[in-house]
Amino acid sequence: MTLPTIKVGIQGVASMTVEELLEKYAAGVLNFSGVDLPEANLSGVKLSGVNLRDANLSIVNLSGANLSEANLSNAKLNVARLSGANLCSAILNNASLNVANLIRADLSRAQLRGASLIRAELIRADLSRADLLEADLTSADLREATLRQANLRHANLNETVLKGASLTGANLEMANLNASDLSRSDLSGANLREAELRQANLSHANLSGADLSGANLRWADLSGANLRWADLSGAKLSGADLIGADLSNANLTNTSLVHANLTQAKLIRAEWVGADLTGATLTGAKLYATSRFGLKTEGMICEWVDLSPNGDRSIIQNFHSEESRDFFNETPPTIRIIVDAALEHEANFAIAGAYYQIAQEYRGLKQPPSIESGRRRTIFTFHVDSDEALFSTAYIVILPFLDAASTQNNISSLVEMINSQIVGNQDLKSPDMVKQLNIFLEQAISQATTIKQVKKNIEVAAKLNFCKAPTQIILTNSSAHLLIVHDHPNFGKRFINRSALKASAYDDISSEPTKYILPSLDMVIDFIKGFHYISH
Repeated sequence: MTLPTIKVGIQGVASMTVEELLEKYAAGVLNFSGVDLPEANLSGVKLSGVNLRDANLSIVNLSGANLSEANLSNAKLNVARLSGANLCSAILNNASLNVANLIRADLSRAQLRGASLIRAELIRADLSRADLLEADLTSADLREATLRQANLRHANLNETVLKGASLTGANLEMANLNASDLSRSDLSGANLREAELRQANLSHANLSGADLSGANLRWADLSGANLRWADLSGAKLSGADLIGADLSNANLTNTSLVHANLTQAKLIRAEWVGADLTGATLTGAKLYATSRFGLKTEGMICEWVDLSPNGDRSIIQNFHSEESRDFFNETPPTIRIIVDAALEHEANFAIAGAYYQIAQEYRGLKQPPSIESGRRRTIFTFHVDSDEALFSTAYIVILPFLDAASTQNNISSLVEMINSQIVGNQDLKSPDMVKQLNIFLEQAISQATTIKQVKKNIEVAAKLNFCKAPTQIILTNSSAHLLIVHDHPNFGKRFINRSALKASAYDDISSEPTKYILPSLDMVIDFIKGFHYISH
C-alpha cells in the first residue's frame, strides 16, 4: 500500500510523514498526542495502545484499523471512516465523531464519556459495556447495534435509530430518547428510570423486566411491545399506543395512562392501583387476576374484556353503556374485625405471628391487615382480591379470636341463605358466582381445621385477654355495601370497673350464647347483588 507523504505535527516530535509515524510506532513510540492528520489514509493499520489524545483525525480513513486500547480523548474524528475498526477498550472521552462511519466497528468496553456522535453511522457496531455517559448521539444510526450493559446514563439519543438493537441490561437512566426508533429492539432488564421517551417508537420492543419507573412515554408507540414484569410505576404514558402490548405482571402503580390505547393489551396479574385511565381505551384488554380497584376511569372506553387465564378469549365480559364503570370500580372489598379492647404490645406480636402462620396455609391472605389502634378499640382491616372471597376469608381471619366459632357459624348460615335463593332468582347476577362462593367457603372450612391443628401461634393468641374481647365483623363489598356477619352481644358495652377486672374477665362475657340476629334475607341478597363478579 502506498501512503501519501503527509507531514504531521507532534508535540515534542518533528514533523514527519505518515510512513515515519508508522515506523516510530513500530519502533515502540506510542505518544502521538496532538497529531494533525486530516484526510489521511490509515485503513487497516495497527495502532493498538497508541496515544492520539487531542489529535485532529477529521475525515481520516481508519477502516479496519486496530485501535484497541488507544487513547483518543478529545480527538477530532468528524466524518472519519472507521467501518470495521477495532476500538475495543479505546478511550474516546469527549472525542468528536460527528457523521463518522463506524459501521460494524468494535467499541466494546470503550470509554466514550461526553463524546459527540451526532449523525454517526453505527449500524451493527458493538458497544457492549461501553461507557457513553452524557454522550451525544443525536440522530445517530445504531440499527442492530449491540449495546448490552452499556452505560448511556444522561446520554442524548434524540431521534436516534436503534431499530433491532440489543440493549439488554443497559443503563439509560435519565437518557433523552425522544422520537427515537427503538422498534424491535431488546431492552430486557434495562434501566430506563426517568428517561425521556416522548413519541419514541418502541413497537414490538422487548422491555421485559425493564425499569421504566418515572419515565416519560407520552405518545410513545408501544404496540405489541413485551413489558412483562416491567416497572412502569409513576411513568407518564398519556396518549401512548399500547395496542396488543404484553403488560403481564407489570407494575403500573400510579402510572398515567390518560387517553392511552390499551386495546387487546395483556394486563394479566398487572398491579395498577392508583393508575389514571381517564379517557383510555381498554376494549379487549386481558384482565385475568388483575385488581380493578383504586383506578381513575372517567371517560374510559371499554366495550368488552377478556377474563380467561390464558388470554384466549374463552371468557368474555361484554359491557353496555355505563357497565364498564361499575366493573372498574374504586372500592376494594374488605373485612374489618373490630375488637372492643386496646391493642397491647404482647397482643400485637401474638396476632402478627398468628396471621403470618395463617398466611402460610391460606393463600387468600396475601398481606397482613392494616391496624388502627385506639384507647378502647382496635380495628383490623383485610383487603381481599374479589367479592366472592369475602365470606371465606372472614371465616379464616377470625381464627385467633374467641368469637371465631360463633362468627364461622354465622358465615355458614349466611351462605346457606344465599344458596336457598339462587334457584329461580333472576336478580342474582350469576349462579356461577354463588358456586364460586361455596367452593371458597368449603376450602376455608377445611383449611381452618388444618390451621387450628398445626399452628401453635393461633393457640398463643387465643389465650390472650385481648383475643377474648367482644368483636364485630363487617364485610364491605366492591360496591361499598356493608354486611355485619358477627356482632357480639356485649360489643360496645362498658363496665365501670372493667379495667380492674382480672385477666380472665372476658371469659364469662364471651362465653355467653351469641344473641346476634343474622341480617335479613333482603339485606344479604342486596349485598350479593353488589358483587362485581364476571360470568364464565
